[in-house]
Amino acid sequence: MAQPVLTDITRIEFDPQFSPGAYNAVNTCLRIQPAEKVTLITDNACREIAASIAQELIKVGCPFKAFVLEDLAPRPLTGLPHEIAEDMETSDVSIFAVRVQTNELKSRMEMTAIVNRRRMRHAHMVNINRQIMLEGMRADFNRVDALSSKVMQIVSAAREITGKTAAGCDFTAALNPEYRWIKTSGIISRDKWGNLPGGEIFTSPGEVNGVYVADGVVGDYLCDKYGDLEQQPLTIRMQKNRITEVFSENKALEQDFWSYTHTDENSDRVGEFAIGTNIELTNVIGQILQDEKFPGIHIAFGNPYGEHTGAKWFSGTHIDVVGRKFDIWVDGRQIMEKGRFLIED
Repeated sequence: MAQPVLTDITRIEFDPQFSPGAYNAVNTCLRIQPAEKVTLITDNACREIAASIAQELIKVGCPFKAFVLEDLAPRPLTGLPHEIAEDMETSDVSIFAVRVQTNELKSRMEMTAIVNRRRMRHAHMVNINRQIMLEGMRADFNRVDALSSKVMQIVSAAREITGKTAAGCDFTAALNPEYRWIKTSGIISRDKWGNLPGGEIFTSPGEVNGVYVADGVVGDYLCDKYGDLEQQPLTIRMQKNRITEVFSENKALEQDFWSYTHTDENSDRVGEFAIGTNIELTNVIGQILQDEKFPGIHIAFGNPYGEHTGAKWFSGTHIDVVGRKFDIWVDGRQIMEKGRFLIED
């Protein structure tokens, strides 16, 4: 059989305005060294951004191999292409800059399983776009990391966290002391792969009860489909860590979200409880990759990332929901008011 013709990312022209964000990814967040091998994964929708990242890898002088998904397999992916899996087995670092499609989570889980097993530094840039490259990826991640560490110190020994918003959020998370808090501030280490742009800390909760109003965005492929939810938010009622009811004036969103969160026996279970710490973001933009880092509380239903948090259960799905302008209390101490941290120096 003839070998497929692979796209040469290094020959693709890109907007030079992408370069500051690409530099941040390669040098500040991943801190790639000349002797380290890199696997760069992209698709046709994001290949211009990947080209800007490839240019920074060339400047570092490290060996790398770039893959465009459409060169290897039909979309949506049913699994991780073997060419990528094989290359990752010999790499120190991987970068995933792709616009995801419906039902591709399985392929991404196969990829992060390799990352976790080999303890690679991995930048997860799902649905990265021009706006994110020009905004979130230009953040001062050292500043974001310093605040993230401060929030970690406050919540790591906490018993409960309460979140409220003017839009109607009113919930309390009882925390499980056996579950770990993880920091993904944009400075990526071998201990935990991270989304870029970074800026959050998260755990798997013991139990969440109350109401979450997602007037920001929802995750996975529903994000591209519905965008900013400020005008038609999604209301989610939770009892004993499970969804009991969802409501939205947008009935298609309501049905899609309900179906997604009832894919398997744990799809409706709160798997992630997170605090966004990227204080350089000024507003929700309708893109989950950046918006989940917006200061506030976001939660996700499904997979609890047990290999990192210590949670003992599993789900094959994972979908985040994001709200705006949070008030947050940790064991009765208020640390955020209307989306502004009260603990910065």
